Amino acid sequence: MSLARRAETAAVRAGFGILRKLGPAMASDFGGGVTRAFGPLLAVSRVADANLRRAMPELDAAARRRIIRGVWENLGRVVGELPHLPVLNRTPCGPGWEIEGEHILHAQTVRGGPAIFFTGHLGNWEIAPAVAAALGVPVAPMYRPASNPAVDRIICDLRRKALGDSIPMFTKGAAGARSALAHLGRGGCLGLVVDQKQNDGIAVDFFGRKAMTAPALAALALRFRCPVIPFYAQRVGSARLRIVCEEPLTLPDSGDRHADIAALMRAVNAALERWIWANPESWLWLHRRWPKSG
Repeated sequence: MSLARRAETAAVRAGFGILRKLGPAMASDFGGGVTRAFGPLLAVSRVADANLRRAMPELDAAARRRIIRGVWENLGRVVGELPHLPVLNRTPCGPGWEIEGEHILHAQTVRGGPAIFFTGHLGNWEIAPAVAAALGVPVAPMYRPASNPAVDRIICDLRRKALGDSIPMFTKGAAGARSALAHLGRGGCLGLVVDQKQNDGIAVDFFGRKAMTAPALAALALRFRCPVIPFYAQRVGSARLRIVCEEPLTLPDSGDRHADIAALMRAVNAALERWIWANPESWLWLHRRWPKSG
């Protein structure tokens, strides 16, 4: 391991250690405060501003700045809450989570068989699989590993403690895709975060503009004819999340596989768009979701 990666790993360990000692609420507040103050000064905030101009042209500069500050605050809160992920439980108030649409999870338990849950980078997206597991639905998440393997192990250890050792996790890429396919084939549930750009994806409307979108969710769902369940986290307060589970999407069945994949991904993007419109500060506007010329 290079010296830079060793230093990065040591910094992550130390940072998580400090955040753990603060407790969930204070760690969330601390992380959110730091990133709200300094994040908007970073160059990547210009990406967020460009995205907001494309997606929400009716917003003026002041509104965009307010949203970008909120985006950074939410991201800092996610980081602050990450060391506490294994101890964030269902609670009536304070740090923890509540759920809306619990009956949909129960219905999946009764129905059995494969299902695909999808979410986006909203609220604290890290907590959604742990909530499903706590309610008896073992959703195996697919994730993009950190570039530093040692840091990735630290984060994955926290996820495993929150999920339990019996629930697998799949990395994005060819090997992870094969494992996820086999998992669905065995009747498992898969969790996908589907709001990032994929250059070799398909062009699907998102906020009125074409955005390159990964079609894997639709291809898998149509192959197994399994439920596609929208599932996302709303931030309620400091280390406090409301998980919203919605009714499964209707699977198209026109007989034209390519058209059905496109139709299902339009429905997925429409759900994401609706969630983001309701609370734009909660979404991660910092990545390049649309082409620069789009």
